[in-house]
Amino acid sequence: MKKYIIKRLLWSVVILFIVSFLLYILMRSLPTSYLEQIARQKSQQPGSKSFEEWMQQLEATYGMDKGIVPGFFAWLGKAVRGDFGDSWKYTVPVTQKFKEVVGISFIMSFVVMILEIAISVPLGIIAATKQYSWQDNVISIVALAGISLPTFFTASLLKLVFSVKLQWFDLGGLVGRNYDILSPSGKKMDIALHLVLPILTLLIASIGAYMRYIRTNMLEVLNSDYIRTARAKGLSEGRVIYHHAFRNTLITLVTIWGTSLPGLFSGAMITEQLFSIPGIGYTSYQAMISGDIPFSMFYLVFIAVLTLIGNLLTDILYAVVDPRVRID
Repeated sequence: MKKYIIKRLLWSVVILFIVSFLLYILMRSLPTSYLEQIARQKSQQPGSKSFEEWMQQLEATYGMDKGIVPGFFAWLGKAVRGDFGDSWKYTVPVTQKFKEVVGISFIMSFVVMILEIAISVPLGIIAATKQYSWQDNVISIVALAGISLPTFFTASLLKLVFSVKLQWFDLGGLVGRNYDILSPSGKKMDIALHLVLPILTLLIASIGAYMRYIRTNMLEVLNSDYIRTARAKGLSEGRVIYHHAFRNTLITLVTIWGTSLPGLFSGAMITEQLFSIPGIGYTSYQAMISGDIPFSMFYLVFIAVLTLIGNLLTDILYAVVDPRVRID
């Protein structure tokens, strides 16, 4: 196990190096006039440096005054020390802005992941054990609707019902108009209420696929020879399903958990944009459309790191939940 983890970590470093290099090439492929435009805009701000000084700083910071390979290693040398430069849009260090907004996205994604597992696992098992029954048909229809409905449609529908018609929640934003005069507990409750619709939107968009995964996996397991043997021995149906069959479904849950790791910190870009939630997804989207290369570069590299970590943890947990899987 130790040798396997070390080997995978080394390969992950190589993959991350290649991904970072490709991202840097894309950044260097932008027209030089774009960099001049950024420098000109920043030089026109009150008390700012001159255009020439901004050009020299931007070129030196991102190695624009060098070739692609020397420039990449200059950027990489600063990145490994945690220096990703200053955000062009937010005018603060990239890592500082990231720390300010990642928390709210993590809370949303964590709540959604817990609810996904708590809801999709029981419903998926019910659909599999009662195949072709009315319960299975209802669950399948709900799952198909969740998979098919676009996020923007679901968000708009929830806003129409709960914000416009019932007026239970605000249309968007993280806090209400009276946030500043609320007590500490009232402020937390106000933020929680503003996160209800975004979390519900994410849950509807993803829970359908998870229910289908669980149902399909359980149906395959329930048709296995060892399940028929367990039933022939006289074991109760509950023990057959929840002790023998469900243990094999853990592989599906591990896969879901591993692929969900990047989403815990990367934010829901579309949902946060629709509800004006200032999380990492919303912030990254605003940075990208405004041409904020430093923040965009950091965000994409960060997503690559999370993806590699998620895949590594998934492979390791496979061997934990399934004795048939051996790392070697």
